[in-house]
Amino acid sequence: MYTLLLQNVARHIHLDPAEEKCFTGMLEPATYKNRQMILQEGDICRHTIFVREGCLRGFTTDKNGYEHVLHFAPPGWWMADLYSLISQRPGTLFMQALEKTEVLLLPKTSQEQLYRDVPKFERFFRILAENSLVNNQQRLLDNMSLSAEERYDLFCKKYPTLIHCLPQKQIASYIGVTPEFFSKMRARVLKRKG
Repeated sequence: MYTLLLQNVARHIHLDPAEEKCFTGMLEPATYKNRQMILQEGDICRHTIFVREGCLRGFTTDKNGYEHVLHFAPPGWWMADLYSLISQRPGTLFMQALEKTEVLLLPKTSQEQLYRDVPKFERFFRILAENSLVNNQQRLLDNMSLSAEERYDLFCKKYPTLIHCLPQKQIASYIGVTPEFFSKMRARVLKRKG
């Protein structure tokens, strides 16, 4: 149950067996159904989520009800509404399972305890937060300076396992175009490659 998670952690910090046991003992397994909402706008995010199987998406909606996908979390990825998790104030994100998804939840209170019991986890989660900040800034810059085709190419590189699994509507939302534009653009790209 913890193999993928411990491999993920080992990329940044080394844990001895006692530290692994302390960490895994704080995790709560959960399974979400296809299209199940995990977090709604206005909820307080109380967990950091690690995806074991399946896929999650984080999105927001505008005043016209259009969804804007901010990120996906396939197996081996972490997800949380960081603003809400850190501030413990109502968040602005929705989180949804895109298929049956198995996760490990790390409650905010347990994460704080983990920092005290195994201080190297402060480094681990700092690295995750820094990587998230860098990726979000780069995505913002890409959205301002790259064409839709270039953004789609970056999406394919970032999420290679999701290209053929996700509905085109969600990929279009992630790269910031309408589903109709995305369909035409994708047909042009495939024609050029074929």
